[in-house]
Amino acid sequence: MKRLLSACLLCAALAFAERAGANTWPDSCGDEKVNFEVKTEKSQAALPAPAEGKAQIILIEGENQMYAPFHNATVRFGMDGAWVGANNGNSYFALTVDPGVHHLCANWQSTFKTLNKNIDLTSFTAEPGQIYYFVAQVTVNSRDSVSFGLSQLNADEGKYRVENSKLSTSKPK
Repeated sequence: MKRLLSACLLCAALAFAERAGANTWPDSCGDEKVNFEVKTEKSQAALPAPAEGKAQIILIEGENQMYAPFHNATVRFGMDGAWVGANNGNSYFALTVDPGVHHLCANWQSTFKTLNKNIDLTSFTAEPGQIYYFVAQVTVNSRDSVSFGLSQLNADEGKYRVENSKLSTSKPK
């Protein structure tokens, strides 16, 4: 009986340890192992209006400076549990979404574990015909200090940021 009880306790401890050590990646993001290749272009067309019965979100990356010589940050965006694209440097892309509640994730895609841990989350309720702007801001304060955050912008700030950013296209590597 003692052996059976010891075996049960050992199994329970191992199961708990596995759960405690499991990755706690946020539900609104995509698979942690998916990385993006991003291209940006200077020329941009005016953003079209959202499709009938849909909303549009504009996902922007803002940087105050490169985080290393000749290296802009790459930020990937997830929505409702799947990655939807990425930006590199001061750039943006647009998505059409169904009305309703959506959960957004922004993550600094990096091979450096300390930078890859930069994640921020938010949610919003999309209404048909509306345009929503979100920015993932990368702020390099010093060589060893970087801030990262995701926030919603008002329409004026969003349009201004888009006009001063490159259009990005991305695909999973």
